[in-house]
Amino acid sequence: MIDVIVVGGGPTGLMLACELRLHGVHTVVLERNERPTGQSRALGLHVRSVEAMDQRGLLERFLSHGRKHATGGFFAGIGTSWPQGLDTAHAYVLGIPQAVTERLLTERAAELGAGMLRGCEVVGLSQDAQGVDVDTADGARLRARWLVGCDGGRSTVRKLLGVGFPGEPTRVETLLGEMELTVSPEELATVTAEVRRTQALFGAVPMDGGVHRVIVPADGVAEDRTVAPTLAEFKRRLCHFAGTDLGVHSPRWLSRFGDATRLADRYRVGRVLLAGDAAHIHPPTGGQGLNLGIQDAFNLGWKLAAEVGGWAPEGLLDSYQTERRPVAADVLDNTRAQTELLSAEPGARAVRRLMAELMDFEEVNRHLIEKITAIGVRYDFGEGHELLGRRLRDVGLRRGRLYGRMHHGRGLLLDGTGRLSVAGWADRVDHVVDAGAELDVPAVLLRPDGHVAWVGEDQRELLGRLPRWFGAPATTAAATVGRARS
Repeated sequence: MIDVIVVGGGPTGLMLACELRLHGVHTVVLERNERPTGQSRALGLHVRSVEAMDQRGLLERFLSHGRKHATGGFFAGIGTSWPQGLDTAHAYVLGIPQAVTERLLTERAAELGAGMLRGCEVVGLSQDAQGVDVDTADGARLRARWLVGCDGGRSTVRKLLGVGFPGEPTRVETLLGEMELTVSPEELATVTAEVRRTQALFGAVPMDGGVHRVIVPADGVAEDRTVAPTLAEFKRRLCHFAGTDLGVHSPRWLSRFGDATRLADRYRVGRVLLAGDAAHIHPPTGGQGLNLGIQDAFNLGWKLAAEVGGWAPEGLLDSYQTERRPVAADVLDNTRAQTELLSAEPGARAVRRLMAELMDFEEVNRHLIEKITAIGVRYDFGEGHELLGRRLRDVGLRRGRLYGRMHHGRGLLLDGTGRLSVAGWADRVDHVVDAGAELDVPAVLLRPDGHVAWVGEDQRELLGRLPRWFGAPATTAAATVGRARS
């Protein structure tokens, strides 16, 4: 039997497959498309996603195919400078097309031994106490212990589960595509500057290969939003706003997106879970969608692996929804706010000007950037040290870097005292006796996703915290697994 079937071979599903394979979980990805689409709706990784790649030893691959942008302007496109002294070693956005991100994660998943079946469309599923049966369009049936739907906003898995997806439907639609232009760069700059005085959702950004990424408001909402727009439709809308179609021709791909905002009622039904756009959709303002999905996978992977491995403490897998659903709700709220600020209506433009003034205050600018980049996320682990529940940035140690010690996806005790022990959990938690000037606490216990589970120096306190996230000590856990398998 397969341990975990992941439905959907986009960034979320691929990241999840990588995380599961780090723990030896037999994982198979089912992807409906026969081959990669080559489309890049998302164009970058925010700080928290960059940190996740660094924690898994993947960042150099991504840096070699991307470009660092230490610039502001992510909240509703309001131009601001990047806040000084952000709590990260990666104070930039990594510009990298979604298609490249998918390729790199596909390569990594394959290296780790994940299986992938392309041209495999899920049409049915059922589950019992031991596993999940999956029916595909070609008549095959697969069985797994667990299944995760990472199959996008129109998720088949979510619909088959009957999970509610409440929210607001699309009210405003925008056309997006990559194509060639004939106008000169000078004319393009002049036209764009004039139109963007009133239409923030308008632009033509140069990409590699001599094409431009063109974005322009649509004329209403299409009756069937699964049908891609035509080049003629792009030309009409460009002429409407700019008085010229910019000489667009030879499109690579054309699409449309809306401002629908929806959040799944629940992220888990028995042995089936949802992640990424299958669990939440929102406007692309701030470039948070792909990043939110990758971070869902980063949170879920080790927890599901613990469940498969038999050492997960009670409630660990359910903490995925407890932690990630509020994060998604916050993203939905901030994208709603950004969408209002992008409106061409006079009232919205007045609020936008006021917001631009407020963002001149360092505290406001920092708060919004931390929200967009997800480094401000703090999970509720109860009362305690101010670091508790937060992810720990990459800190320098006497011997290397913190993130360099996290490539295997295990928990980590960073011990500056040299007096602590993780005996009994050494198969799940690495013990690093080291410290550096950047960390001013005696010791921290990190979950595999880098969030701080404990801060202190008392061994008894540590022993009280380890079981919450890493289950029973090895001897007890081994006995439990043995009984379960027998």
